[in-house]
Amino acid sequence: MKNNPILPSKIEAVTNFTDLVFQNAKAGLRAEASRGYLGVLWWIIEPLMYMSVFYVVFVHLFHRGDENFILFLLTGLIAWKWFHATITTGSNSLLANASLMNQVYLPKIIFPLTATVINTFKFLIVLTLFLIFLQFMSTKASLAWVFLPALIMTQLLLTIAITSLIAALMPFFPDFRMILDNVLMMFLFLSGIFFDVASLPVSVQRFLLLNPMASLIVMYRRIILDGASPDWHSLFFILLLSFVLLLFSIWIYCRFDRVYPKIIH
Repeated sequence: MKNNPILPSKIEAVTNFTDLVFQNAKAGLRAEASRGYLGVLWWIIEPLMYMSVFYVVFVHLFHRGDENFILFLLTGLIAWKWFHATITTGSNSLLANASLMNQVYLPKIIFPLTATVINTFKFLIVLTLFLIFLQFMSTKASLAWVFLPALIMTQLLLTIAITSLIAALMPFFPDFRMILDNVLMMFLFLSGIFFDVASLPVSVQRFLLLNPMASLIVMYRRIILDGASPDWHSLFFILLLSFVLLLFSIWIYCRFDRVYPKIIH
């Protein structure tokens, strides 16, 4: 039988594409680290400052200062910060790389994927430090933590899908940049970061859990703080939704691949 040259060529194309994304992400991380005197420390300091604001508001102003609530709050904020930072930077990635796009041909989805890789790297650093921090608190490592990679991969796929979709549409609807921050702020308060979704009426729970990030944050707390397994049905639903959104995004990029350089200046 003759060897089929199509399969090796496709594998090589995927490998080259993946390598390009990671090389771009590495360059972006180096550029960020070189901008300030503290360098890579900002990858830790910035999310800590972000979480400290909410800590001061809820613990010292609202006097909800018990240890359980602090850990409850931090777990939700870490997961949300990853999602929020990726959406914020990735959604504008095509517009931010207009000059490069007009100089050399690149698959346009590379830009939101690069933003996702950069923010995922930062998230993993912060999450690792948080898990270490928990060993000095009442919450300790449990066997349920083996489910964390499944949860992280699910949120990663969801984040890629949403970031890629918004980035693909942003050049056609540039005014959406003006309202994106407000939309994210709304979802911040609808994602159960500051309250326990399970304490609400069932009808309200069902509504809130339609938000995939609310479901993921609940599952992060189940695994990390309660030592329980995630809701596999919800996890499967989020994966399915993410695949659909990602396929739709890829279709948009393929459909308008040659159009983006003409409309982005």
